[in-house]
Amino acid sequence: MKYIVLCMTLFGVLMQTGCSVIAVADAGVTVVSTVVKVGAKTVGAVVDVVIPDTEAAKK
Repeated sequence: MKYIVLCMTLFGVLMQTGCSVIAVADAGVTVVSTVVKVGAKTVGAVVDVVIPDTEAAKK
C-alpha cells in the first residue's frame, strides 16, 4: 500500500513539474511577442512622422 501511495505521489509531482515548465515557456513567449509588437508599432509611428503621407498633403 505504501508503494502505491509513493508511486502516485511521485507521479503527481512529476506531472506538476511538467506543467510548470510549460507555464514558464508560455510566459517567455508572451513577453517576447509583446516586445516585438510594441517595437513594430514604435517603428511604424516613427516612419509615419518622418515620411509624410502624400494623400494627406494633397488635401
